[in-house]
Amino acid sequence: MAPILQVALDFVDLHRAIKVAEEAVEGGADWLEAGTPLIKSEGLNAVRRLHETFPRTPIVADMKTMDAGRIEMETAAKAGAHSAIVMGVASDATIKECISAGRNYGLDVGVDLLGVTDVLRRAKEVEGWGASYLNIHTAVDDQMRGVKPFDKLREVTAHVGIPVAVAGGINSENAADAVKAGAKIVVVGGAISKAADAKKATREIKEAILETKSIPTELYKRVSGNGVKEVLLNVSTSNISDGSHRAAGLVAFEAITKGIKMVGRALTVRCYPGDWAKPVEAIDVAEEGQVLVIDAGGTGPAVWGELATLSAQKKGLAGVVINGAVRDTGEIRKLKFPVFAKLVLPNAGEPKGLGEIGVPVNISGITVCSGDWIVGDDDGLMVVPSRQADEMANHAMDWLERENRIRVEIQKGNVSLAKVMDLLKWEKR
Repeated sequence: MAPILQVALDFVDLHRAIKVAEEAVEGGADWLEAGTPLIKSEGLNAVRRLHETFPRTPIVADMKTMDAGRIEMETAAKAGAHSAIVMGVASDATIKECISAGRNYGLDVGVDLLGVTDVLRRAKEVEGWGASYLNIHTAVDDQMRGVKPFDKLREVTAHVGIPVAVAGGINSENAADAVKAGAKIVVVGGAISKAADAKKATREIKEAILETKSIPTELYKRVSGNGVKEVLLNVSTSNISDGSHRAAGLVAFEAITKGIKMVGRALTVRCYPGDWAKPVEAIDVAEEGQVLVIDAGGTGPAVWGELATLSAQKKGLAGVVINGAVRDTGEIRKLKFPVFAKLVLPNAGEPKGLGEIGVPVNISGITVCSGDWIVGDDDGLMVVPSRQADEMANHAMDWLERENRIRVEIQKGNVSLAKVMDLLKWEKR
């Protein structure tokens, strides 16, 4: 059979899900999925509304059933679902009850293998019990750590006879890889539901899976290692903060030159107030693309100026952060080099040579180590620890993608942010 494109509507507000569903169906979506967040928020009324609105499009109820298999499958079927999902980590009895109920109510039952330790063994078991299809699913939180589903997908499709779906991190670039790895159902969430034009995004992904070709995209990709810098160059410090549970940045720093993005790994410097010897020495120690993070105690005199900036620029550094004072700001702006500082003062200190290069520094209660990523823009400064770089970068990109969709909904719908987000509904009572 031709690969099926299933669009996962992982919203918490039904009106937003319906809007994306309309665009996705126009773009060629084969199945619509009432995602788990939508079902938890709106109940099976979400399935009922989708079925009423799109009567010729199969609706998948992503119940993620763990118990009470019969009643959950029965209610999903009666709400209008074409198929429903039980978790592979559920008990044998629950999965068998789901499959039995599915037979009674004409409901296809898919088994999601998310969290299963021995994926192949479980896949063969549930196939033997009569499951309609399987789902190789990479959890959102695993996606943020760069986990990909294709190895497990290839293993399972080589050993079972029922269709296998794949979900988690699928976009127009890798959808063809999913088909080549054996997927018969390609489940796409964010690459469509967060797209500014969901119809166009659906059409491109449908083309990618039918013609097994890769269509490049700048968004909806989750990275690791060398891909982190590209993501950090595309996201804002606000995106990084939002994606990491509204994490705090370095406080009260001024961008000396506005409108310039700074991204690079830190080389830390600790010096005494006004002692500019180690900051200048660090320029020679630093590697191209690094950001000097200078802790001068948060006070003056200035430890940085035009000539140090010119030297850093010639070395190919990405920028400078000074927990202390800077001067010659007019000349620095002309150089268009990223410099962030706590203070601007005309008087410089003396080069005494006290301090250290490459040691951890603590600024605004945040420890910065050499090798951590530093991101600066007009909103401020964020530190991305190297050990969390993959996860924080991916969460930031996810937030950027969400805002892209919300922006379009405000513009096209001519409605307020409060209306799009259904703010009153979600205020804490």
